[in-house]
Amino acid sequence: MSARDAIFDILFEPVKIGPVTARNRFYQVPHCNGMGDQHPRGMAAMRGVKAEGGWAVVSTEEVSIDHHTDFSPGIEGKLWDAGDIPYHARMVDAVHAHGSLAAIELCQQGIACKNMDSREVPLAPSAQPLIVPSTLQARAMDLSDIRAVRASHRQSALLAKRAGYDIVYVYAGHDLSIAQHFLLSRYNKRSDEYGGSLENRARLLRELIEDTKDAVGDTCAVAVRFAVDELRGADGMEADGEAPEIIAMLAELPDLWDVNISDWDNDSQTARFAEEGYQEGFISFVKTLTTKPVVGVGRYTSPDHMASLIAKGTLDFIGAARPSIADPFLPKKIEEGRLEDIRECIGCNICVSGDMTYSRIRCTQNPTMGEEWRKGWHPERIAKSVSQDSVLIVGGGPAGLECARALGQRGYAVTLAEAGDALGGRILNESRLPGMASYQRVVEHRLAAFNKLPNVETYLASDLSAEQVIAFEARHIVLATGAAWRRDGVGCSRRTALPIAASVPAIFTPDDIFAGKIPGDGPVLVYDDERYIMAGLIAEKLARDGHAVTLMTPETMVSPWSENTLEQHAIQRRILEAGVTIMTARRLVALENGARHACIYTGQEAEIEAAAVVLVTSRLPNDSLWLDLQARAENALAPWQSLTRIGDALAPATVAHAIYAGHRYAREFDTQACEGAPYMRERVTV
Repeated sequence: MSARDAIFDILFEPVKIGPVTARNRFYQVPHCNGMGDQHPRGMAAMRGVKAEGGWAVVSTEEVSIDHHTDFSPGIEGKLWDAGDIPYHARMVDAVHAHGSLAAIELCQQGIACKNMDSREVPLAPSAQPLIVPSTLQARAMDLSDIRAVRASHRQSALLAKRAGYDIVYVYAGHDLSIAQHFLLSRYNKRSDEYGGSLENRARLLRELIEDTKDAVGDTCAVAVRFAVDELRGADGMEADGEAPEIIAMLAELPDLWDVNISDWDNDSQTARFAEEGYQEGFISFVKTLTTKPVVGVGRYTSPDHMASLIAKGTLDFIGAARPSIADPFLPKKIEEGRLEDIRECIGCNICVSGDMTYSRIRCTQNPTMGEEWRKGWHPERIAKSVSQDSVLIVGGGPAGLECARALGQRGYAVTLAEAGDALGGRILNESRLPGMASYQRVVEHRLAAFNKLPNVETYLASDLSAEQVIAFEARHIVLATGAAWRRDGVGCSRRTALPIAASVPAIFTPDDIFAGKIPGDGPVLVYDDERYIMAGLIAEKLARDGHAVTLMTPETMVSPWSENTLEQHAIQRRILEAGVTIMTARRLVALENGARHACIYTGQEAEIEAAAVVLVTSRLPNDSLWLDLQARAENALAPWQSLTRIGDALAPATVAHAIYAGHRYAREFDTQACEGAPYMRERVTV
């Protein structure tokens, strides 16, 4: 263990928050996880690992206060009555076991809540449509409704105290809170004491803080989570507008201010669109207006940056959601002087996609995230080897790298053979696209781990044949040979090859662009039938290289799956700013003298001139080596004990999926296969 640099001592000072004290300045702010009240053991285990890793405060996700704010189909938390206490107490106990404070974010979502399950009419400051897709509108709250919300919030705070929580939140951020909706004049059109002036619009927030302090403030700290800017100009909250007035007005009421920008798309911008610390320019004023501790976020991964923020007095706590997901042990690694072991967040928002798709949280960098309870995976510990068997891994992309790292950590003798001149696979290419440099951290973290693993050997420029694989005499062979982009047009919406005439313009795939093949003069058509980020990246790159680019897609927006990572609007804006012409709801019909395409609704066809076409549709596994080895196995010529494909070589997907596949193989290697599902399930008690 290395000695900690003294400049980081400031990060490990205790900080008093009202009646409680945090043991250091690392604060896991509230974040969704796709487990919540439906998978309480999984949620509690995940939060407990954060506390074990050194986060002094560990918070829940949004927690609904009653049936009038039903988050379904989202998987969040509930604290409606005493029957909900046991699952909350489970999380609190997991956090307290490691000396950390447990915080709960109580929430009434107002016009952001569809109440799909409870079928209650949503509440709003004034009658209006919801801000989420719904056929239902919200009703204007009368004074009795306001009293009822206050009463529910107070009751949930008392229940939180009984569950053992140390910090109780009043929530006014992310466009997801009734208190925030009352603050904002675009939503609040009232003419009574809760509308009009800023003091009136802030009345509900003030009352919720006072109610919570009165109910639980003797033993629990009361925090306010407040969005100081919405990045929408005069139509919204602004850091140089009403936000300072609100904080000045309420400055000393709460025990802690948790400040950020809104909405969630802005607060959790991907690394492609925002650098570390991107919120500082918006939140830096808060400390000048209050004596209470302030926590802020900014996808912080640099210990030097963290220490400087505290030293300068910008923040009292380093807040994190995504960095605490990528490395739950980030604080402990800084404390122990193990900076080189930090698994840095790459800002891809795959963690967010779990919440958006109503599934458990996941992470590109940390494949154990969400699997702490049901699979027993720990981010820092792994079972030791149980045999002397050797493993040959063919392919040094993300799946192969993680498989080798984890097997090496277990103690197995591992040989990793990569056909190229460097390890990294697809990451080497994709990280060179606009804004994607943070993906290099996927490779860097694993290469750094290899330096501590003498039992892992790596070979570059080793494009192995079946005979060479056999010559290694490894007991177990893992193929992580990746995938290649198709050039026949088969994608998500088209399942047969695209008719391509002999006179077609030059056809390219992303692999061609990565290899340095450049479309010639004339317009370039980028066709997206993959739905994620690659087409937008290629279009932006080509446009910035000086090409006249049109991006066509059969979808009604560019990169629709990226809505799950909160970056669709940013992607479409970025490529428009780069000068790309966008054609949505058009599918390619054929490539002839030009590109023939049709409206997805009417079938009406048209042609577009294109000197070159880049097809971004789908990928095929690189399976030639697999097929050669399989043929030998079928002819009883296989000297190995097992042959396995992982990652893109089995089924192309995200980098996160490849990392998970490599890690899963390493975890399950040499273990007895279980019957049924390879993980524990949480069951409803009947």
